Amino acid sequence: MATVPAIASSVIVVSRHRPDALLRAIAGIRQLDHPCVELIVVADPAACALVRGLGIPVKLLPFDEANIAAARNLGLALAAGDVVAFLDDDAVPEPTWLSRLVAPFADPQVAASGGFVRGRNGISFQWRAREVDAVGQDHTLRVDPAAVSLLPGKPGRAVKTQGTNCAFRTQALRAIGGVDPAFRFYLDEADVNMRLAALGGLTAIVPLAQVHHGYAQSRQRRADRVPLSLHDIGASTVVFLRRHAHEGDWPGALTTLRADQRARALRHMVTGGIEPRDVARLLATLEQGMAEGRMRPLAACPPVTAAAPPFMPLTGTGPRNGLIIAGRVWQRKALLAQAQRAVAQGHIVTVICLAPTARAHRHSFTASGVWLQQGGLFGRADRREPLLRLTTFAARVARECRRLSPLRPLSRLPHL
Repeated sequence: MATVPAIASSVIVVSRHRPDALLRAIAGIRQLDHPCVELIVVADPAACALVRGLGIPVKLLPFDEANIAAARNLGLALAAGDVVAFLDDDAVPEPTWLSRLVAPFADPQVAASGGFVRGRNGISFQWRAREVDAVGQDHTLRVDPAAVSLLPGKPGRAVKTQGTNCAFRTQALRAIGGVDPAFRFYLDEADVNMRLAALGGLTAIVPLAQVHHGYAQSRQRRADRVPLSLHDIGASTVVFLRRHAHEGDWPGALTTLRADQRARALRHMVTGGIEPRDVARLLATLEQGMAEGRMRPLAACPPVTAAAPPFMPLTGTGPRNGLIIAGRVWQRKALLAQAQRAVAQGHIVTVICLAPTARAHRHSFTASGVWLQQGGLFGRADRREPLLRLTTFAARVARECRRLSPLRPLSRLPHL
């Protein structure tokens, strides 16, 4: 059987004042098993200098404005791949992420694709499959968690892709004018989804195309997800309504927005993240944002016609061996040292470090390029599991290998 050529793909990462997160994301991208990928980084000048210092082939563009949509359009203008994928700087992809995410584009009807997103503990899902309607409200989609679903849009509703894990046919995204810069933050990809759905294209939901999203600190929120301002959420919601909804539907949508954001603020107050006086302050920023969104100029999004520079392959990507290194918590230093040596040799390395407790598990990607899972031998990984489960060390490691094997290569199992 003939081998199907890999789809040439451009990965765009936008970053602003988060250099450590950006470098970690790039470390993950360099472990992708996709053999034909170029990396485009649009970031503040200081971060660009750090990326340049890595000495890898990358298209770099300095940009230091608080407008992620405009930054993504700058990256799109540089993209020479047939498919363009977006990854946030505070996210790390699984090694199989891009190969799985772009595979559906072999079908010419597919215009977009999106995968599942794991949250801060690296195990629970933060995002799976949803639709978005004309007032910007999300609706859960039921899909097969082990198969690709090809879904059309509906009148006034589109299959939604999440900005930290999505891809688009480059030609289609350029034809609709890219990302609308009126959405400086929030709902920018939902607007793209609505515009593409109106043209009749299919969206692929690819559950096994997964990224880990950490929620790094930004001007909108703290690292613990406590909001610092709701201004951009208010402004972008009103812009979305102006773009897609009947004016008679605006009051109900804004009432829902106020209620949702008030409930969000109260949850953070109850858990001690903010003080009671901060609730009113945050809701005031929401109102200010909504007022600004009503006045924000809305311009047409002309097609992106500029020719992209030639494709710049990122060296070192492609299929490679994967190793599981497992041991006890008191061996952690030796486990990580062994793992880092294996990473330097080109392996994808997962370390499982277990304590003799029922502590819940966490899974993360270290700055040195190692996938690290830590927790108790008897503790749960998936939050739907029992709090305590008696098992042996070998059985527990085998169970975690079965869970991880669809996402990354796991070729052998040495123990310390």
